[in-house]
Amino acid sequence: MLIKEYRVILPISVEEYQVGQLYSVAETSKNETGGGEGVEVLKNEPYEKDGEKGQYTHKIYHLQSKVPSFVRMLAPASALNIHEKAWNAYPYCRTVLTNEYMKDNFLIQIETWHKPDLGEQENVHGLDADAWKKCEVVHIDIADRSALDSKDYKPDEDPATFKSAKTGRGPLGPDWKKELLSKTDCPHMCAYKLVTVKFKWFGLQNKVEGFIHKLEKRLFTNFHRQLFCSIDKWDGLTMDDIRRMEEETQKELDDMRVKDPVKGMSAADD
Repeated sequence: MLIKEYRVILPISVEEYQVGQLYSVAETSKNETGGGEGVEVLKNEPYEKDGEKGQYTHKIYHLQSKVPSFVRMLAPASALNIHEKAWNAYPYCRTVLTNEYMKDNFLIQIETWHKPDLGEQENVHGLDADAWKKCEVVHIDIADRSALDSKDYKPDEDPATFKSAKTGRGPLGPDWKKELLSKTDCPHMCAYKLVTVKFKWFGLQNKVEGFIHKLEKRLFTNFHRQLFCSIDKWDGLTMDDIRRMEEETQKELDDMRVKDPVKGMSAADD
């Protein structure tokens, strides 16, 4: 089992992020769906449990071309589907990914706290002292193009060159996070994402757990670059607008999996 905490700082407020995140999830799902692969939404409904309220989603990710080739060679096709169950009790969210073929031998859990700070808090998830000592903290700078996989770069999703027409935010220079401290009119926040990965398969555990963490960092980086650079599209939307958009997207995804070609991030770097 390999645990890391990823910290993503953004020049938006915690309240803005709730809308921006859901908008971007819907758009990303469409960008990753086609050719029988991509996202299938089974449930998207309110939940209440043990005093916690939020939105519950259950999705299946059909990943055939998006897993490493050494996994495709060893595993049956049924192993290439991932179930994602998420409990979004914003500003806290918990997402659990499992696989029916591997059962208890596979788990990805992502717990996220969204805080109105610049990522200075330690152990916001309350791990015990020993676990926290072993947990690597990974800082993600959405404006750092050098941290990107070259094939992931999109000029229209570059925070270093993007300027929002609605909010006036951006472009983000090399010292943009320090500059946030001197600005009283620009909100900011940090997404603290604790990622636990378990992959028990003799001879492959370390390699695959490392691969999954590399993939999660890549996903977090690309997703948040897109989220910030699409602010003019989601700024001003209400949660009612978002729920309507999610219903429309669910129907679109069902058609896109059948009619569209395979697209989105591949595992070509394995």
